[in-house]
Amino acid sequence: MQSECKFVLPGNHHPEPAEVFESMAQWCRQHNVKHDVYGEGELIQGFEQKVADLLGFEAGLFVITGTMTQPTALQLACQSRSCFNVALHQSSHITLWESQGYQMQNRFNALPVGSPYTPWLVDDLKRIPDKLGAVLYELPMREIGGQLPAFDALNEIKNYCREQDIHLHMDGARLWEAAAYYEKSYQEIAQGFNSAYVSLYKGVNGLGGSLLLGDKDFIAEASVWMHRQGGSVYQRSPYVIAAAMQFDERLAAMPALFQRTKALYKMLSECSNLTANPVAPQANMLHIYLPLSKANACELRDTLAKEHSIWIGNPKQSALPNQSFIEWYVGDNLLNMDDEILQQILTQINTLVAPSN
Repeated sequence: MQSECKFVLPGNHHPEPAEVFESMAQWCRQHNVKHDVYGEGELIQGFEQKVADLLGFEAGLFVITGTMTQPTALQLACQSRSCFNVALHQSSHITLWESQGYQMQNRFNALPVGSPYTPWLVDDLKRIPDKLGAVLYELPMREIGGQLPAFDALNEIKNYCREQDIHLHMDGARLWEAAAYYEKSYQEIAQGFNSAYVSLYKGVNGLGGSLLLGDKDFIAEASVWMHRQGGSVYQRSPYVIAAAMQFDERLAAMPALFQRTKALYKMLSECSNLTANPVAPQANMLHIYLPLSKANACELRDTLAKEHSIWIGNPKQSALPNQSFIEWYVGDNLLNMDDEILQQILTQINTLVAPSN
């Protein structure tokens, strides 16, 4: 249904494969791009170093998925400290969406830190009685609406981990979306982390893939482990090209997307039946809570799609039985939508979810 709707609210515009491949071919001709061979080649190695430099790390490594990247990084961090306890938030991708791979493969022990609904602080970390080999922090935290810790609070965590010789790893799947809120460079945000993972397809809108960033020795060791796990894709150039050809443009658009998110919040403040989480924007994403169960919210979504050509996204059930939420990533779709049309759509949703309906 989404592909048939005129107004798609969350996310970026995704061109058809033919259009994507035509753009990639044109970019390759303009830049005289050659294929890599098992990760060796001017394009991929140059791009790995470009992103590493952007975040202030010595080296970078392309990895086919984040699900392969992050547990490997944490395992290696734990091995180097002979301690296999990892502190991470309960909403971490590793614990929610990776089929407990870290546990089934006996890679490390996951210890929850902080409240499930807010970014955790250094005092939460100090309450863990066990010795820690590594800590993971997701910036921003997707499952709680894109929330971020205050920058000073983040620095306190960095300082504590350094003092305690704990490897601090960044889940930067949506790191590109954090700089506008912090008003800091990516290097300033990443400084103090021992390693980081960034996505090449979420905010960048590429085909897939990720990068692991760290010092040269860490990346060299990680490269061996990616090979051991079957991650040695023969030619990685399609993924790298799809990201590299729009990387600078996508990052340059992040401030505008954050400003658009602020404007969206202002419109939502006039919709009494729609509740945004977080209460104020911290990234160009948010959760919108509806006074409907997931089943009823899905019916609303389908009605809006079929009768009004509006796609609002996929509702999820909240803790309350008659409440659900939808995640909106503020991307191309909302950035390019006329204010009057967006306000009309929000008003329409707000009316349809009113308790009397």
